[in-house]
Amino acid sequence: MHPISSFYPKARDQPVSEKTPRLFFKLAGTNFVCFQLLFFGLFCYILGSLFQQTDHTQNIRIVFVDYDRDAIGRAVRLAYTSIRGKAFPTLVERPASEFPTTNDLVGAVCRTEYWGALYVIKGASLRLHEALAGDKSYNNTDAMGYIWNEACYPSIIGAAVSVNLQLLSDTARVAYTTANGTANISSITSPAALSAFANPWKLRSINIQPTPQGSRAIYNTVVIIIVLMQQFFYLGTLNGRYAQLKVYALVNPYRIIIIRNIINLSYTFIGSLLTMGAIWAFRASWDVNGNQFVLSWITLWLFAHINFLIFDIFTIWLQPSFVPMALISWLVFNITSVLLPIQLSPGFYHIGYMFPAHNYYQVLIDIWSRGCNPKLYYSLPVLFAWELVALVLTSVGVFRRCRLAMAAHTG
Repeated sequence: MHPISSFYPKARDQPVSEKTPRLFFKLAGTNFVCFQLLFFGLFCYILGSLFQQTDHTQNIRIVFVDYDRDAIGRAVRLAYTSIRGKAFPTLVERPASEFPTTNDLVGAVCRTEYWGALYVIKGASLRLHEALAGDKSYNNTDAMGYIWNEACYPSIIGAAVSVNLQLLSDTARVAYTTANGTANISSITSPAALSAFANPWKLRSINIQPTPQGSRAIYNTVVIIIVLMQQFFYLGTLNGRYAQLKVYALVNPYRIIIIRNIINLSYTFIGSLLTMGAIWAFRASWDVNGNQFVLSWITLWLFAHINFLIFDIFTIWLQPSFVPMALISWLVFNITSVLLPIQLSPGFYHIGYMFPAHNYYQVLIDIWSRGCNPKLYYSLPVLFAWELVALVLTSVGVFRRCRLAMAAHTG
């Protein structure tokens, strides 16, 4: 060790008190236990939100309207009876008088009254019966259809709604063939009739906002994590410069409040622009326009600024040793609130409605699907409430920092 210590000859000149090692191990041990318990609790929290996710699929409600009121509708009901359960969405049958046209069903899904809609087109059973009798003009896509909004949690909604409705359609096709075609199969001889018998219908899809791009999987996960880290790391640098230059001891607190808000507003303004620009640059075939870009950018700006202020609150009001714990807890709570639709998580996780990330993502879904996620009535007030409270606490915190800095400077 001599060659190394020769570079820093005074490194061991300072005598160490006998109490110092004891105190060090006590504090280090306390932090050791706290961090282990914290991360264990956070892992339990986030994994608990995904626990038995499949069994909560029944909380996804799909409206079913039978405009035909004949054999195909009966086959759908029979199929649903055979596959219904906790792992399958709940099919809610409503009369045609409540939804006179498919546009009314689109409106219901757009208003998020239901996660999707399944319908049987009027006259479908008669047309299929005629096709089995030899009618060559039969179109198997003119029988059943479903409506959904892929922009709403695209990585989840595809499996929960689209895939399950395809399964229901396939099961109904078997039920229809068993009930209506098996007995007469020997009389089916023409190619058109055989084609109709083998494939009586093909489910028609009305996707309110197709979201096919691969990057869709990280909009509510990795993107949010990086945005939060972006705010925290710059805040740490900014606070370090303020301490280095003794700003809190030398500058009027009102001026500090104004300058800090200008800095953090500018930083989050540019950061959100670049982040949303990257999302737009890799949108591939995603059908979104310039107006949606601007609205998405403004929403991300608000979300980023809220988190900048929240992290500033942590550094003001918490002891330095607790700031990393608060940071990771805030990150996990926010990410958990947007991992899944809250309907697919246990009831306890409804507390996710209060976190900025959940409300930020709800606003984005509304923007991206052109108003087909009308949650702005609660999402925007929650976001602005966080913004207002955080602004007040950080402003008061400037006075606290100035008082502590003056006490240290004069002492």
